[in-house]
Amino acid sequence: MKKSNMMDLIKNHTISKTTRLVIALIVLTVALLGWYSNISAQTETRTGSVGLEGKISTPPPKQSPTITRPANGAVFTQLPITVTGMCPNGLLVKIFKNNVFSGSVMCENGSYNIQIDLFSSTNDLIARAYDSLDQASPDSNKVTVIFNDDAARANVGSRVSLTTNYARRGASPKELLTWPLIISGGIAPYAVSVDWGDGTTNDLYTVVSPGEFNIKHTYESSGSFRALIKATDKSGATAYLQVVAISNGRADQTVAGASASKEIGSGKTIIMWQPAAIAVPLIISTFWLGKKYEVSRIKKKLQRGEHPFK
Repeated sequence: MKKSNMMDLIKNHTISKTTRLVIALIVLTVALLGWYSNISAQTETRTGSVGLEGKISTPPPKQSPTITRPANGAVFTQLPITVTGMCPNGLLVKIFKNNVFSGSVMCENGSYNIQIDLFSSTNDLIARAYDSLDQASPDSNKVTVIFNDDAARANVGSRVSLTTNYARRGASPKELLTWPLIISGGIAPYAVSVDWGDGTTNDLYTVVSPGEFNIKHTYESSGSFRALIKATDKSGATAYLQVVAISNGRADQTVAGASASKEIGSGKTIIMWQPAAIAVPLIISTFWLGKKYEVSRIKKKLQRGEHPFK
């Protein structure tokens, strides 16, 4: 057999075997990516990274927060009051009064403090911790407090109240964050002041009648912020609501229900770009090493006088 023909056979045989190996690796990589994508995955493009994003289910928090202040049986005549306690670090803590959402705050260094208002008369306070999937922990200890409301004693009617369907809400830095609130009770119109927690001047709103209205703000940098909203009705009675605002590159919104509820567009997120980053150089190096090995093996057989392809 001519040398040129022999070299062509070697080349073709080597390419054939390494090609099959490369195809097998590609199929394996595609299967791996498909497996990742089945973990509640959704395709998303982010600045600085392209890949698969998935939400991985985790058990709900097992550790319940505690309420250490105020003391059980405490009596108040002014609002807001401060609630403090211990909590699982990094989770969202929601406070409920008589099973009605009353405010939220992030747990930092294993503790929290939050300002809330109260209903007239008796208020049963509990706290719950929520993870990034909005799964609730067991309830905290219950603390019962009393609010002696002058307006209630004067039989003026129900006092002004603030609430929202969102305990946590966010938007990208330099993008407008819109937050729906609900005001009720008291005597309209209402003056609303919002401290967004970022050192900017408080925003002021006039709300002419009870119902839903929106507050809006643009954060200049990323972070987690305590937003404190104060509403004052025509009689001078006040209501307070503290919530968590997030400026983080995507809008995460946590529904503020009394029971474990649904979080929109959030979750424990992992960018699944690693398989592709590993597979591409692996395929290239495998092709090169495979070809080099096959050529070396065939040459050794030829030197021994053996058939190169047996």
